Amino acid sequence: MADMDDFPTSAHAAAPLRLLPPDDTQRVLLHNEVHARPSARIRLPALIVFVAVLNEGVGREQECEHLRRLPGQAHLPLDSLQGNFLRLRFAQHTLKWERHTEFTRYSLVQALPEAAGLGATQPDLLGELGVTTDWLASIPGRTVAAIQLVMLNADWPEPTPAGHAALMAQAQRWLGRDSLVASQLGGGHSWALTDFALREDGFERMLVIAPPGTTETRAGRISQRLLEIETYRLMALRGLPVAKALGPTLADAERRLAAITAQLENKSTSDQALLDELVSLAAGIERATAEHTYRFSATRAYDTLVSQRITELREKAIPGTQTIGEFMQRRLSPAMATVAATGQRLTSLSERVSRASDLLRTRVDIATEAQNQLLLEKLTRGQELQLRLQSTVEGLSIAAISYYVISLLLYLAKAGKAAGLPLHPEMAAGAMVPVVLWVVWRTTQRIHAKLRGDGH
Repeated sequence: MADMDDFPTSAHAAAPLRLLPPDDTQRVLLHNEVHARPSARIRLPALIVFVAVLNEGVGREQECEHLRRLPGQAHLPLDSLQGNFLRLRFAQHTLKWERHTEFTRYSLVQALPEAAGLGATQPDLLGELGVTTDWLASIPGRTVAAIQLVMLNADWPEPTPAGHAALMAQAQRWLGRDSLVASQLGGGHSWALTDFALREDGFERMLVIAPPGTTETRAGRISQRLLEIETYRLMALRGLPVAKALGPTLADAERRLAAITAQLENKSTSDQALLDELVSLAAGIERATAEHTYRFSATRAYDTLVSQRITELREKAIPGTQTIGEFMQRRLSPAMATVAATGQRLTSLSERVSRASDLLRTRVDIATEAQNQLLLEKLTRGQELQLRLQSTVEGLSIAAISYYVISLLLYLAKAGKAAGLPLHPEMAAGAMVPVVLWVVWRTTQRIHAKLRGDGH
């Protein structure tokens, strides 16, 4: 049996042993990402004033400075904004700040004013805000979404057409609209109603009617999904004006490409002119791709998020109204299809220009090869002429060398005759002509053979 000394003491147990290799530099950051934006807990009835602004050119320093204007936040440290999420709690309300890649969200959660209950008609929701209207108006950035979301409890209607109609009539008076987009959330747990319309104050209005006993956590999840659906919908639609503006440019580029392709086929234009035209066209397309690819990719990502959040709502239709999912399908899908088609059109045009460039390059290569062939033929003919000329020169050289050799022999014979030798110089020189010619020719052949051997 082990001795008690074999086990660690309580003091030792308080210091856990490190049993793992050193952490990756981003491990803690990535691990805590799922906890970076905790779900809100909302006590009903509640008013949520939500504002999302584009943060291009707006730094955390500016946003922190704006948050410091809130009561009691004059010394808010900048480091508190580094996690992209901050919740500030006050006596009667809560303010949540969230920074995303392209936009920053501000959510003010406070108790619903007494005069804004379900029995009211288009109630004023901004008269008792926990922040000043000047503070709202001076949020740094450009507004992309602004929503007044009211969440309240109400006696649940009987699941009959008459019960649904009575509750719908109350919601229509509250929102001031006869035509609403509405659905039952969570398979029938609560109702969400809106008209997706901007009012004079720049806000949209949404109304959530939940049964008594709805937990704060569930209310927080419902609000988060509804606000995200509208924010991501508007962010997704930012690709639509870009797609529409790009349409005429793409049409013009397609016409130019068709004309260039026809000239390639008919060979009616010089290769240099076609190349200049293709380079200009390709540069314009690449510029458009660089400028707008991110926007189109972001649109696809935001559209996917909208679909995911709608699925999470688990909608159930209310007779006589469109659900949020149906509204998005009919109103958002055409815009997303336009953006997707424009992005595909831009990609296809870039590929077609690349193929046309390949065709032109092939034509230029073939023409270059033909020119090289003609040049080789000219070089070959020149070499043949050079060989002939060389042969002629060699023949003349043999004759000239032989002539000088025979002349030397003639002088030698004359010298011998003068010395008393019985020689006839002219006869001796004439007799040596065939021998000298053969020796000179043979020597020339040996020289050629040796040079060819060295060349190999």
